[in-house]
Amino acid sequence: MNVDRLLPTPEAADLIALTREIADKELAPRVEEHESTETYPEGLFATLGRAGLLGLPYPEEYGGGGQPYEVYLQVLEELAARWAAVAVATSVHTLACHPLVAFGTEAQKERWLPDMLTGSLVGGYSLSEPQAGSDAAALSCRAERTDNGYRISGSKAWITHGGKAGFYALFARTAPGGHGISCFLAPGTTEGLSFGRPERKMGLHGVPTTSAHWDGALLDTDRLIGDEGQGLQIAFSALDCGRLGIAACATGLAQAALATAVEYANERTTFGRRIVDHQGLGFLLADMAAAIDSARATYLDAARRRDLGRPFGRQASVAKLIATDAAMKVTTDAVQVLGGYGYTRDFPVERYMREAKIMQIFEGTNQIQRLVISRGLAR
Repeated sequence: MNVDRLLPTPEAADLIALTREIADKELAPRVEEHESTETYPEGLFATLGRAGLLGLPYPEEYGGGGQPYEVYLQVLEELAARWAAVAVATSVHTLACHPLVAFGTEAQKERWLPDMLTGSLVGGYSLSEPQAGSDAAALSCRAERTDNGYRISGSKAWITHGGKAGFYALFARTAPGGHGISCFLAPGTTEGLSFGRPERKMGLHGVPTTSAHWDGALLDTDRLIGDEGQGLQIAFSALDCGRLGIAACATGLAQAALATAVEYANERTTFGRRIVDHQGLGFLLADMAAAIDSARATYLDAARRRDLGRPFGRQASVAKLIATDAAMKVTTDAVQVLGGYGYTRDFPVERYMREAKIMQIFEGTNQIQRLVISRGLAR
């Protein structure tokens, strides 16, 4: 069930068509195998990089696609409709590139961005810690300045692509007494960096999520992005963008669940009629479609504000909240539409339902989004 999209340019329409072609050829045939066996799709992100899908919202001069955010997010939605784990990892990669694009020096951009935006290096985002998830100001991982650079000590948690990524946007405490937080672009092969075993998750099995341990690892001075103590500003500006990525992923996941439910409802019959013709079920499907359209509208509104250079932080929180809650409801209803079959692994809706749950949690739980929105109203 392809979405009839309203796109700003013919080039954007061609990009969506290319994305659908790649997603149908490279993602859809592989998703069940890797999700059921919890194995990593080696080479897949290199394929997406060669197609230009890993640097879409960033400048062409560094190897990016130069696309508006509203177009990038719709590409992400198309990927998520085929394979949520790959779409989430793509969103995280884009998030990990943001600090360098927005706060790096010209020399840093020229040195590292081309490999990042063309997919030679896939990125991870290393902000959360075992005791500091949504409370980013409580980070304890430290970066001690030495004559040779910064020595990193501490642990990180919940890293998408942990152990597989070529670089990490790392946030750690600097400054005398460790009162400031700074951002670093850390190579994935840094000596003294190790990773825990992949988390045993409900879903998104195709891409690992791990902890990371920094045992006095040394980063060169030029790996600092922005100024010392600027890390929280960098992290929060990146997270506004990341929340839109997750909103798009959630919308694509919900769209896939609706497509499966509609197909089943048109084929299954009871009491001599297709079940889609029973009003109770038809209305349920209608509510699912309306929730998805609403979710898409909220993330596109926020993205268009971003593209115009206007504040979009509150709208990003609204989009993340609306889209991920919608995905949870829509995927649950899709299981209901399929009845007993929906509870089996013969159909993908049980996986969609498991995958939807994490959407309400990462990039700031939906309770945090409500806090962000309410604080904005209080101001």
